[in-house]
Amino acid sequence: MTVEAIKDAIQHLPEDERTSLVAWLNEMEYDEWDKQMAKDFSSGGRGAAWAQQLKQEAAQADARPIESGFRQRRNNRS
Repeated sequence: MTVEAIKDAIQHLPEDERTSLVAWLNEMEYDEWDKQMAKDFSSGGRGAAWAQQLKQEAAQADARPIESGFRQRRNNRS
């Protein structure tokens, strides 16, 4: 079945079935997002070092408002 055939079939669904399909697709996307976030922030993931830094800053009460981090990042780009 092609994507075009699927789109056509969806257009012909009753509203309640279309709503059900949308809910299912959203749930599937959220599950994938959750899996990716868990992978990224697990040990060795691409966000693990950043998460560890945040934990250390919080433990040392060395955290700063997010706006100052954004400001610093903009300044570093200049």
